[in-house]
Amino acid sequence: MDAVKAAPSISSKRFVIYIKKGIYREYVSIPGDKWNIMMVGDGIDQTIISGDRSNATGWTTYNSATFAVLGRNFIAVNMTFKNTAGPKGGQAVTLLSQSDLSVFYRCSIRGYQDTLYAYSNRQFYRECEISGTVDFIFGDAIAVFQNCDIRPRQALPGQSNTITAQGCQSPKIITGFSFHLCNISGDVSLISSQNPTPTFLGRPWKPYSRTVFMQSYMSDIIVPEGWLRWNESFESTLFYGEYNNHGPGAITKKRVKWIGVHVLDFSQAKHYTVSQFLKGDSWLPSTGVPYDGGLASRRF
Repeated sequence: MDAVKAAPSISSKRFVIYIKKGIYREYVSIPGDKWNIMMVGDGIDQTIISGDRSNATGWTTYNSATFAVLGRNFIAVNMTFKNTAGPKGGQAVTLLSQSDLSVFYRCSIRGYQDTLYAYSNRQFYRECEISGTVDFIFGDAIAVFQNCDIRPRQALPGQSNTITAQGCQSPKIITGFSFHLCNISGDVSLISSQNPTPTFLGRPWKPYSRTVFMQSYMSDIIVPEGWLRWNESFESTLFYGEYNNHGPGAITKKRVKWIGVHVLDFSQAKHYTVSQFLKGDSWLPSTGVPYDGGLASRRF
């Protein structure tokens, strides 16, 4: 936080903070007037920012975040973010981002319930590892996750894992989560369990929830139904899509038969690419982070 405070406000120039190898047990919040901050660590599991705030210890979901960023054009590279409250902590956010045009590259984001709060605005995650249990990627951002490892964990008895809980509330504003070329398979705690937690692609937090999975691998941890009910009335207004995924969890024949659940064709899927959904060609090149603008040419 001392380094963040030293950064200029409303700056159009990149301010780079190098964070050496180590565990930083503190709560970091980058305010809305701190623009163009870039944090560079020494690698996943080398540079670690760790906290343990949770609903169980009196924190609201929003304020439980170990790391929160509001200022626009934020970039994080080669870092790990953790919330160690554990499954009994309830809602316990690891990373909260409402930074417009933000990028997380080669980062690990670890927690249990509500790990990643993709709160709002345009966000890009590339080659990241994200783990959790209940609603562990949630919020109302326009976010694309590309070449990421999505790792559901073993939850408490009686719980179900939901990878996503996207929260779009209005039909007039298009937000959503797009997972492209990702690997969705269980954390060691899940795949080694004698009674693994049932794992779903998501559930609709708000009536116009929008989530798509494209050209990604899904292991057999994904239940055949795919999606979990939250509010029955949302099932005709949400938009959930799958396009050309592969692996035993990607079979769509037994998916729930909600009006809003779709198997996408190419023309539909391309709307959720980096170039179209994020308008990434206009701002990602300046970050230096690699990305695939369109759909992969190969079929799975």
